[in-house]
Amino acid sequence: MRYLNALALLLVIVGGVNWLLVGIAKFDLVAAITGNSFGQTSLISSAVYVLVGVAAVWLVPALARAAAGRDMAA
Repeated sequence: MRYLNALALLLVIVGGVNWLLVGIAKFDLVAAITGNSFGQTSLISSAVYVLVGVAAVWLVPALARAAAGRDMAA
């Protein structure tokens, strides 16, 4: 479970950095990595976006535990 939480956190960080780059520089890192231009999607980039979203949903209970004062690594 700890490894899944770490992987989910990594994916959420990647998503956050991507949105930071979109907001500041109009640069979509996921699109660039998958060979698309800004705003274009492919099967691979869509899969990355879905994984980032699933990771965010996965971390919701961890956030609830942290808000309740329990450890997030559990």
